[in-house]
Amino acid sequence: MDKQLILEQIRLLLESENDLIANLSNLSAVLNDYLKEINWVGFYLIKDHELVLGPFQGKVACTRIPLTKGVCGAAVLTKEIQLVDDVHTFEGHIACDSQSNSELVVPIIVNEEVFGVLDIDSPIFSRFNQDDALLMQQVCQLISKHIKENIDR
Repeated sequence: MDKQLILEQIRLLLESENDLIANLSNLSAVLNDYLKEINWVGFYLIKDHELVLGPFQGKVACTRIPLTKGVCGAAVLTKEIQLVDDVHTFEGHIACDSQSNSELVVPIIVNEEVFGVLDIDSPIFSRFNQDDALLMQQVCQLISKHIKENIDR
């Protein structure tokens, strides 16, 4: 996986489009193409005090997640990356796909508030590492910057 290529492709996609849903749809496709050994990648956005399913690649997913539940909820409440080697040991894990065994969730923070999360699942235990977390954090920072620029216009 060429990290700089992923970031450059995401930058170019964001520069060419202002629509959030169009961008998140393409970004989930880019990540799905580049990341190996994953079975789901996508976004949940905060609406009415819960996480609501956004654009994704993978099997049918949970449509709504309470902010107090699951790995995604933990990322929102702590405003921190959640890297879970074994989701079956994570208290309150929500099993949208029983084949998922590890998960990486990165909050998308805009104006110091969580706007949504990038969620990536894998059927492989301990699939994700700190390098993956850092790369996805950079992806989310690009998304945050783009959202902020478009809100401020």
